[in-house]
Amino acid sequence: MKKYEAVAEKIKKRIFDGTYQPRTLLPNQLELADEFNVSKITVKRALDYLESIGLLYKQSGLGTYVLGNISLMGENDSPVGAFQGLKSQLGDRVSSRVIKFEVTFPTKDLCRRLDIKETEPVYQIIRLRLLDKQPFIIEHSYMPVRLVPSLSEDVLEQSIYKYIHQKLQIKFGGAFRKINADRADQYDIKYLGAKKDTPILEVEQIVWTSNGQNIEYSRSRNLYNKRSYTVVETNYD
Repeated sequence: MKKYEAVAEKIKKRIFDGTYQPRTLLPNQLELADEFNVSKITVKRALDYLESIGLLYKQSGLGTYVLGNISLMGENDSPVGAFQGLKSQLGDRVSSRVIKFEVTFPTKDLCRRLDIKETEPVYQIIRLRLLDKQPFIIEHSYMPVRLVPSLSEDVLEQSIYKYIHQKLQIKFGGAFRKINADRADQYDIKYLGAKKDTPILEVEQIVWTSNGQNIEYSRSRNLYNKRSYTVVETNYD
């Protein structure tokens, strides 16, 4: 777990146990940095994350206030802009089953999404993510072999993002995400327990590295009632 994630978890716990009451001012960043023995940058990242999931809000010139646990936020929901992988978000409740893992050559459409040539090999990965040992999300991912060398099935059963960040020392620069409603396909029916007419929520994304190379194109699909994606907007005027 990264330092800012650990700080965020401690603050989150205090919000949930009532130590930090809703509509009250949070200690300032310097005080929190001193208490947790981390830098102000680490505290800022932690507060930014907690704001993104709707637990805090910043008031210009005044500081950071506790918003509390918004009732609209489900236990398994995710902020649209979250960069953590599923295992980082939900911990040991998450496990993975590899359905398909092979090296192939990209289609013209995939070349356009990953900004690569048709001669460049990519990993094709299909994983079933389980939550508390129950089918939760099915992920269809493509990554250039050149950017993610030596990827293995052992890594896929754990966390790809952890491998990319910690083993390969690659940082993400950003992501574009599109959320769609869709009909169930054969994988949804077989692995998620969907029916032909079951609505599916799909998050399609392209992730790029800090130096601007597209490292992943993926589609993550779940049953309509299993997981939602949230956005928090605050008015700084």
